[in-house]
Amino acid sequence: MLADLERQLAKEDRDVAKLEQGGFSALLAGLTGGKEERLARERAEAAAARQRVIGQRTRLEWLSGDLRTTDQALAVLGNPHQELEVLLARKERMLVESGDPRGRELADIAARLANVGADLREHQEAQQAGVAAGQAVGYVMRHLGSARGASTWDMFSSGGGFADMVEHGHLRQADEAAWHAQGALDRFSRELADIGVRAAPQLPKVDTRWFADVFFDNIITDAIKHQRIARTAEAVREVAEWVAAMVNQVSDRCGGLTRQQESLARRREEVLGS
Repeated sequence: MLADLERQLAKEDRDVAKLEQGGFSALLAGLTGGKEERLARERAEAAAARQRVIGQRTRLEWLSGDLRTTDQALAVLGNPHQELEVLLARKERMLVESGDPRGRELADIAARLANVGADLREHQEAQQAGVAAGQAVGYVMRHLGSARGASTWDMFSSGGGFADMVEHGHLRQADEAAWHAQGALDRFSRELADIGVRAAPQLPKVDTRWFADVFFDNIITDAIKHQRIARTAEAVREVAEWVAAMVNQVSDRCGGLTRQQESLARRREEVLGS
């Protein structure tokens, strides 16, 4: 927040300096008869920005002081959670080795915790890969959307060579993004396979040659270009929706596994505390 405010203050100071020193902005303001009024307004905005910067700097100093105090207090306390876990693990070993009935339950809980923990890690890795794939496919959709907009402009306004150039630029960016996105989708598929889900999502073929022959007006009409881009964008949108739905499913599984892990951990503590 402070960095953003400092950039805003620098901009306000530059605006004031331009009016005070003359130049094009001052000339325009003078011609319209509002130089003094605009200068007063810019100075007021700069003063307000400066006050916000001073306030946030003070707040940062307070927060930094609180953080140092908290770190010092934590250093004195050590790591009680880790110490407790060491003591619980020691008692757990003693109960298991002694043949106590609680030891058998603890051994079963430990095995189930290990399985749930491994399963949860696999699901979390799949979730992360899915989020990355969704972002990568989103880039493709945005570039295709821009290309579709340029194509619409070309159809209805006869944009000519310039419109073709803009459209082709967006299509090339979409092509490059599609290769990266397919790699992300492949990684997502591998992670899904680790949790028992078989899937092989594929983006539509958007290679360089396909894009190259789309934007030439002497090869196909603008309407056909637009339809091709729209069909490709729709196919990519379907892939994006599938990724989002699959990520939601994996996230739900993560939540269930986390709750199961927490329940087992609580039961372990209850047995050790008995």
